[in-house]
Amino acid sequence: MIRIEEFILSSKGYPGRPIEDRAAIARAFVAKMVYNMPTTRILLDRLKTDISLRRICGWERKSDISGEWTFSRAFAEFSDSQLPERVHESLIKKSYKAEIVGHNSRDSTAIEAREKPLKKENVKKVAKKRGRPKKGEERIKDPTRLEKQAAGMGLSDMLDDLPSACDVGTKKNSKGYKTSWIGYKLHIDSADGGIPISCVLTSASVHDSQVAIPLAKISHERVTNLYDLMDSAYDAPQIHQLSRELGHIPLIDKHPRRDKALKAEIKAENKRCRIAGYQTAETVRYKERSTVERVNGRLKDEYGGRVVRVKGAAKVMCHLMFGILALTSNQMMCFLE
Repeated sequence: MIRIEEFILSSKGYPGRPIEDRAAIARAFVAKMVYNMPTTRILLDRLKTDISLRRICGWERKSDISGEWTFSRAFAEFSDSQLPERVHESLIKKSYKAEIVGHNSRDSTAIEAREKPLKKENVKKVAKKRGRPKKGEERIKDPTRLEKQAAGMGLSDMLDDLPSACDVGTKKNSKGYKTSWIGYKLHIDSADGGIPISCVLTSASVHDSQVAIPLAKISHERVTNLYDLMDSAYDAPQIHQLSRELGHIPLIDKHPRRDKALKAEIKAENKRCRIAGYQTAETVRYKERSTVERVNGRLKDEYGGRVVRVKGAAKVMCHLMFGILALTSNQMMCFLE
């Protein structure tokens, strides 16, 4: 279903010593995610003992299998060329060419890495004038990243502007306690049925709302969907506006922020609906957002999301996207049965 070999250029006919078969190595990396193997060494040991798996990947004899160093060089090439990202994009476009996605659920998940976090440089703040501005004086505030994106920034510029270095991230868990991790954050758009549409990797400290606009534009190029489902972290007017401009209906949980009156009103309204046993159509649709939570859980538990053994944003993204490829094809095969 993935057909990853179609995206790898052959070196036959070129001068010099021919390189090892990259198509077989790429299929082996997909198999590594399918069997949730934490290291390449375990993969090589499995290939030497499992004849069927070895032949599926493209090696007839045990002696034909490339060495661990060749796998390492090939993985670096795949990460530089963004091979799994390109394969996943093609698979989604081909599968949803004549389909309409009902709900596009958006969320992020923490990715722990085995590397040192980037030390943030101390930036000297420019002293600002205190007090109220004089009559006729206008103080211009620097636009935020979200405001720059909404102002018409290109997609490539948006992605380049997002931090991607390893650092420390903090968030509240389901019980309300703060948890921290060292590594990255993977932002995922998921269609109905738990099929990932698009992914963006950023630093762990990047807020979810800063990735919503570029992720929405990537997904819009791949599929046609009706509703955008997001939690309260994405409650910003720029995100609401872009969703409507793309022809979607945004269903975003309200964030009261520091408005105590609004917070009390939301709590009272939820209580009234619960007592009356009443649910709005928007509330029923919003429950579909749990789809992306299941995608996050499966990626971590079944497809290598918890065993990141590479360093650098490009290689981490390559590792995760091999898992996303395996997850996507697995979900699509479930619907074909």
